[in-house]
Amino acid sequence: MALADHPKALWFLAAVSFVESSVFPIPPDILMIPMILARPSRAWLIALVALISSVLGGLLGYAIGAFFYEGIGQPILEAMGKGDKMAEFNTRFNDFGFWAVLIAGVTPFPYKVITIMSGWTAMPVGTFVATSILARGLRFFIVAGLLWKFGAPVRDFIEKRLGLVFSIFCALLVGGFVLLKYL
Repeated sequence: MALADHPKALWFLAAVSFVESSVFPIPPDILMIPMILARPSRAWLIALVALISSVLGGLLGYAIGAFFYEGIGQPILEAMGKGDKMAEFNTRFNDFGFWAVLIAGVTPFPYKVITIMSGWTAMPVGTFVATSILARGLRFFIVAGLLWKFGAPVRDFIEKRLGLVFSIFCALLVGGFVLLKYL
């Protein structure tokens, strides 16, 4: 809570959101929640800072995948006899890339894994950025909205159950599209 009310709290949040999207294992929620509870009038600004920083950090993850796969990942896979399988994987990943980025962006699945894989598979940058904005925006603005509207009583729900709710929603959404496609 002390950091949440610090004059540079938004900068700390921006840094955490940025690195969480590419390398850091701690989600920005640990700062967002107390910051919004400390100053509910700034909920939307806090969510916006987290969103912008997260998408920019996602671009760093994308760059890691795009620029370091050939030098590190590909030689390892070729040595294991799996180099030819990667082209097939890349195509399949990019066929469903929108869904992968969306699901990882809103659920507890590590978003950084998908940012790196998106670069590694050469997903179109526009698709990656647009989907990241949608996914991270949903996640951060829903958290901000719940905290702004209900305050501290909803904190336990967000910390313990919101990831599950997002996961169930994504499973139902994807399942619905699969059903429509095959019915």
